[in-house]
Amino acid sequence: MTKKERFMAVLDYFSTHMPVAETELLYSNPYELLVAVILSAQCTDKRVNLTTPALFKAFPTAEVMAEASSDEVFPFVRSISYPNNKAKHLVGMAKVLVHDFKGIVPSDVDSLQKMPGVGRKTANVIASVVYQKPTLAVDTHVFRVAARLGLTTHATTPLATEKQLMKYIPEAQVPIAHHWLILHGRYTCLARSPKCEECGLRMYCKYYEKVVRSQ
Repeated sequence: MTKKERFMAVLDYFSTHMPVAETELLYSNPYELLVAVILSAQCTDKRVNLTTPALFKAFPTAEVMAEASSDEVFPFVRSISYPNNKAKHLVGMAKVLVHDFKGIVPSDVDSLQKMPGVGRKTANVIASVVYQKPTLAVDTHVFRVAARLGLTTHATTPLATEKQLMKYIPEAQVPIAHHWLILHGRYTCLARSPKCEECGLRMYCKYYEKVVRSQ
């Protein structure tokens, strides 16, 4: 199976079995999604969703958040991983968002990365989810699933993974492909105990072929 054929088979499987795939973070506008994605770094979406209702009630807009101190934000995010840093990032992000972008979350990946707490992965999520741009965020799930399926080869960094995936995924499918890979990694292709026997992709999966079937 060529690399192109492998991508086509995997994408066809997902489009058939997971026609609707979207972020599991709860939000009602771009500002709230940006906050949620910043909080989700090295933290589960479930934990973030338990935290953000009170946070959004206290700081409903970037303008309100920008006027706060990190000490005021901290109590609302104390249950999140790295709460001190994330409280500082949220306030810093809000200040830049208000002062440099008039409170409007930009669609450009480079502009997004000018805000504290916003790296390439977060910027790609916002550009993709909010603006449907063909940007692909690589988190631990995407990194793992892509490697196991054989969609990437010797990709040792998220950026390398992103570049290899973008080479073969049709531009129109990039936004949803990001969610396909994340959700597959979150619920089927688990890090420690992948559910290979119930996975419909095992016939295309290099991990299954080399590790599971050889046991």
